[in-house]
Amino acid sequence: MISNISLGRYYPEQSILHRLDPRTKILSAILMMAVIFLSRDLLSMAFLGLVTLALIFLSRVPVKQVLISLRPMLFILLFAVVLNILTISGDPLVTIGPVTISEQGLTTALRMGSRLILLILNTTLLLTLTTTPIHISDALENLLGPFRKIGFPAHEMAMMMSIALRFVPTLLEETDKIMKAQSSRGADYDTGGLIARARGLVSVLIPLFVSAFKRAEDLAVAMEARCYRGGESRTRLRVMKYQTRDVLFGIGISLSSLAILSLRFRPR
Repeated sequence: MISNISLGRYYPEQSILHRLDPRTKILSAILMMAVIFLSRDLLSMAFLGLVTLALIFLSRVPVKQVLISLRPMLFILLFAVVLNILTISGDPLVTIGPVTISEQGLTTALRMGSRLILLILNTTLLLTLTTTPIHISDALENLLGPFRKIGFPAHEMAMMMSIALRFVPTLLEETDKIMKAQSSRGADYDTGGLIARARGLVSVLIPLFVSAFKRAEDLAVAMEARCYRGGESRTRLRVMKYQTRDVLFGIGISLSSLAILSLRFRPR
């Protein structure tokens, strides 16, 4: 079900990852993304998998809830894997009619699929599942603060990202409700060709866009009624401070990243 997708959903828990400073988690997520893209061999991917399992353990989020975050990207993941298997030539392993699966194509497909899975899982664990949208917004504004000197709208950018993250699960739930309502009226989204299914989605997209624009208008009116004027002279109830656990976690992530990169660039 669409409503079960965990993208943008915060999972409340009292874990080490939940108590970390959001700035630590954002910087760690950026570092992990860079390491994932630089990793190429099987040993590096295996090490990244162990780091991901450690993050799942530290987050105390159920494994099922973590795996649900893969659902939105499942089609892209399968498409990338199949495309690499069918298009990359090399030493043939299996030949099925006109289709030849090569060793290089299979290896590249597995590496690409593993990279996407690790990227989604690590980003979800370090950000949306263990950090509220408000904390992400405050951390981004703090990290982008130095760029204000050159005219960069740090507060506005952080606010837009916070609102987008906040309304992702709301729009997903709204989509689920609209699809159920249209199905009860006889709409069919599961049969027919690609064009027929695309036409059927029109009955979902139009009311969804209308609902999204209405929610945006209500939000704008509410912010104006509360005299919202941006980040000028704004104070905070809770001031973010780095603690010992943030330093230790940062050191752990940095050492793990260096170990993985050393495997990537080791002499052969």
